[in-house]
Amino acid sequence: MKPTSSTARLAIVKQLAQRFAFATMALAAFALMLVGKADTVLVERLRTTAVDTVTPILEMMSRPAATMAEVVDNVRQLGHIRTENTQLRDDNQKLLRWQEAAKRLESENAQLKELLNFVPGPDAGFVSARVVADSGGAFAHSVLINAGSRQGVRKGQAVVTGEGLVGRVHQVGQHSSRVLLLTDLNSHLPIMLETSRTRAIMTGDNGDKPKLNYLSDTLRLVPGDRVVTSGHGGVLPPGLPVGLMLQGPDGVVRVEPFVNRHKLEFVRIVDYGLGGAITPPEEGVGVQGKR
Repeated sequence: MKPTSSTARLAIVKQLAQRFAFATMALAAFALMLVGKADTVLVERLRTTAVDTVTPILEMMSRPAATMAEVVDNVRQLGHIRTENTQLRDDNQKLLRWQEAAKRLESENAQLKELLNFVPGPDAGFVSARVVADSGGAFAHSVLINAGSRQGVRKGQAVVTGEGLVGRVHQVGQHSSRVLLLTDLNSHLPIMLETSRTRAIMTGDNGDKPKLNYLSDTLRLVPGDRVVTSGHGGVLPPGLPVGLMLQGPDGVVRVEPFVNRHKLEFVRIVDYGLGGAITPPEEGVGVQGKR
């Protein structure tokens, strides 16, 4: 009996709500009109807030195609931004290379101003080649390039990239040559600290950062100072960029080369017209010939 009476009561309440629904809505509308007359500013503010909240939803529902087009356009612009970012990084690397060249020329200019009868050197010739093999390993740091004596390559010539010095030609064949890298154990390069004009010998130890020998104990070292070739020995010209000077945790002064030997693909073999201490190779000696 109780469930029946509860159902009857719910039915009566529902009938009363339906009967007085219109009257309730009319009273609510009348109350809103009174509030609007009493406080127009409050009603206008509520109306504006409701419209601002609902408008973006209605706009998205009314034109889904336009919304999707905007989403696609945003994704496309993101792709363009990534492309521009890559281009800017490349431009930044080029500017850094030009900056290094400007610093070198500025240093040379300061030295040449002290000379009145400066005799310029001969114009350098060059040959571009591809690195076809990398010996790597723990006991040798050298690379094989696809240019030899037929292309004008000679022993002792400088091998460079856009970043700086790579090494020098060690062995020459007719169509190939082997380049001794700066990090090789047999590499000994006369260098100069660009700021202090201090000279030293950079020696490879088959690591990534060659060390500097014969530095004065009283020398005030500046980490990050540019290291360039000094030109002593007549093998390489002065001023070729080599790397940045740093002092390791063990107290050994080392050089971080500008060129990453693990990323070598193309190099330039430059003939500065210097013979120096390098004797020309015998005719017909290949890459695996005499040392």
